[in-house]
Amino acid sequence: MLDVTAANEVAADARVRANVVRLAAAQALTGANSAVIFATGSIVGATLAPDMSLATVPLSMYVLGLAAGTLPTGAISSRFGRRWAFIIGTGLGTLTGLLGCFAILHASFPLFCLATFLGGLYGAVAQSYRFAAADGASAAYRPKAVSWVMAGGVFAGVLGPQLVQWTMDVWQPYLFAFSFLVQAAVALIAMGIVAGVDMPKPAPADLHGGRPLLEIVTQPRFIAAALCGVISYPMMNLVMTSAPLAMKLCGLSVSDSNFGIQWHIVAMYGPSFFTGALIARFGARKIVAAGLLLEAGAAGIGLSGITAMHFWATLIVLGVGWNFSFIGASALVLETHRPQERNKVQAFNDFLVFGMMAIGSFSSGQLLASYGWSAVNMVVFPPVLLGLAVLSLASWTRRRKARLDAAMGEFPDAI
Repeated sequence: MLDVTAANEVAADARVRANVVRLAAAQALTGANSAVIFATGSIVGATLAPDMSLATVPLSMYVLGLAAGTLPTGAISSRFGRRWAFIIGTGLGTLTGLLGCFAILHASFPLFCLATFLGGLYGAVAQSYRFAAADGASAAYRPKAVSWVMAGGVFAGVLGPQLVQWTMDVWQPYLFAFSFLVQAAVALIAMGIVAGVDMPKPAPADLHGGRPLLEIVTQPRFIAAALCGVISYPMMNLVMTSAPLAMKLCGLSVSDSNFGIQWHIVAMYGPSFFTGALIARFGARKIVAAGLLLEAGAAGIGLSGITAMHFWATLIVLGVGWNFSFIGASALVLETHRPQERNKVQAFNDFLVFGMMAIGSFSSGQLLASYGWSAVNMVVFPPVLLGLAVLSLASWTRRRKARLDAAMGEFPDAI
């Protein structure tokens, strides 16, 4: 019986590996699209907006799209399968580029904000790639599958900013207009890739199976995992979205900004080649804690100076910290649900993460304009301390329960 189970796990992991390759490629192309938005959004916003304090609103609209798209992505995935959700997402990505180009050519701030909102919807679908990679995988392979898909973002870190660098001046005086047109073409390529992902339509029994969502999300393990995701991603986003405009206000060039964003994205996804192995060896909780500490360290570097080197170091350390904390938190979420519960739990987790990002993102432009780059970095420290405290409390609670179960001769319920 054990041999049959092991054989089934090997066969499942073989199918998962094929999906991982496609999803990693899709992650790279989707990440390139978001890199174009993050590298240009606040600069285009400052050009088109009626007031400088509104410069980061396009980036906030992107984050709002991320939040708004998470629950519909889960619903579409549950009803029609993940593949259809992926295809719809890439279609929205294509529309993002076309509308963004049109908005720049016609100097329309509202249309540009709508374009970045659609880009956020595309990004919300792409966020499910990491969870989709683990569908059907053995417990040992899941963290690695998540990590390797996220590693596709390394290519995005190179491709996205370079697309901006190569195309930003093509249609003078319409800075970045051609960049968004190229972004639309990249999304079309991604559509062809995700169309081949082997994600069968859910069985009818899975549509209504599992425990109530409230019962799942009130578990201490889920609360700790979701809170760490809620802290790690929004804090990274706060600093990253403010950095290009802050660099411009400090007299640095667009090329300096592009370079910083490029290496920030490489730092976000590069560690993914070994983050899964680190999680397997040390546990997800320790990796999350290390990531949160690195994010705090990045804020400390940001407070220490305003040269190009300071900005670059801040963005690089911030990227590594996000990788550890966010992938670790995602691995913790996978421990909290059963297979038939995955779509609703994962979508709810991402809704919390990106909903909080949207709230914080709308205040980032005002924070930068009113109080400066130092204030942006100072905001990072309190949430990181909260995350570390909750993570420690959840770990202590789990160890205590395990000791009590062992003393009573029982075993914890398997998820």
